[in-house]
Amino acid sequence: MSLTRIHRPSIFSHVTLYATLLAAAVAVAQVDFDRMRKLAASRYGEQTAQQVDNWQREIAHMRNLPEPAKLERANHFFNSRVRWVTDISIWQQHDYWATPLELLGRGMGDCEDFAIAKYTMLVLAGVDVDRLRITYVKAKLGGAGGERSQPHMVLAYYPTATADPLVLDNIVPQIQKASLRNDLTPVYGFNSNGIWVGGAAQPASRKPAARLSRWRDVLRRAAAEGLG
Repeated sequence: MSLTRIHRPSIFSHVTLYATLLAAAVAVAQVDFDRMRKLAASRYGEQTAQQVDNWQREIAHMRNLPEPAKLERANHFFNSRVRWVTDISIWQQHDYWATPLELLGRGMGDCEDFAIAKYTMLVLAGVDVDRLRITYVKAKLGGAGGERSQPHMVLAYYPTATADPLVLDNIVPQIQKASLRNDLTPVYGFNSNGIWVGGAAQPASRKPAARLSRWRDVLRRAAAEGLG
């Protein structure tokens, strides 16, 4: 998949840089996988219902693993099951944030959908939210030597606040340290506890977001599907 095909998550150009992240809004005990499975079957068919079963089993298995293994399994789970496709092709909208169930049901999504789903899976598997940031980056087209850049979104894992983070990406399937991803320049990252500008160790703000209409919408839809 070429970086030239990455769709820009346009919400970043006109909203505040604070967010309440989907996965942090749900607790493991609150996840209703039975509801998700029934909705999957009615909306998308039995094959997607089986995907929900697979997701539930994988999360349960991941809870007993060390964190590096959790990262590998969450990254592989969605990268191996979902194709990158633009929102306009899937939803006939320029910017649509899909829930994990919608992502599994369609089997297609763009960069923010991958990042949200992986984040959700890792939080449900017991990874501390403070170690995860959905990160908006500029990706150089054609790799590190490319002359043009394109907006992109990845999930970053920080073992400590000042560590070189690991990057979970839907374009480059291997998890790598950010220092090795010279094709990516971080702009900001966020989780439920704050927002970080660039690669800063300390958050620029810990204020909750109240004006992200798409974010409120994806939270509402995910809750109705069993993730809340």
